[in-house]
Amino acid sequence: MTVVGLISKNDKSAYREEVQQLTAWSKANSLSLNVDKTKEIVVDFRRAQSDHCPLFINGSSMEIVKSTKFLGVPLVENFTWSLNTSSISKKAQQRLYLLRRLRKAHLPPPILTMFYRGTILLIVLSSCITAWFGNCAVSDRKTLQWIVRTADKIIGVSIPSITDMHTTCCIRKANSIVDDPTHHSHTLFTLLPSVKRLE
Repeated sequence: MTVVGLISKNDKSAYREEVQQLTAWSKANSLSLNVDKTKEIVVDFRRAQSDHCPLFINGSSMEIVKSTKFLGVPLVENFTWSLNTSSISKKAQQRLYLLRRLRKAHLPPPILTMFYRGTILLIVLSSCITAWFGNCAVSDRKTLQWIVRTADKIIGVSIPSITDMHTTCCIRKANSIVDDPTHHSHTLFTLLPSVKRLE
């Protein structure tokens, strides 16, 4: 479960009340929250940051961490994406090694491309790309593009750049939101007369 709270004007009461409601709901539904595995990450962009008191669940304090994983994506308290990029790079390196081994076994480019798409592109590179890629530092983008270029050289076939993949994923996501009137972001999109562009 995830609780997201906005603390404005240093008033933490609404956030703490939300956590208490979650605790009460869990208890009412015979669920127990494991406080040892429950973490709190505080995102504070103020210049003069103050110490944050930990939350308490059932008398035990939650640990405040500087980074955590959410849906497999490493999140850092200052929302930089270098930790995510290094995690992606590490996973991709392991799969690039396997791709090299397959090429040495003289597999044809279509099979190598299928392996790349199934193990590197879909699982590693494009995982939640619409959430993090737009805010990556230039150095992080270069690292990710290096992975794509390396796969390109191994396979011997032109592969779309990481920026092109991001654009494709964003357009696909936007189209799925536009096509689903029950989506909570559906009203944020207005089709232009050309029908091909989103506003």
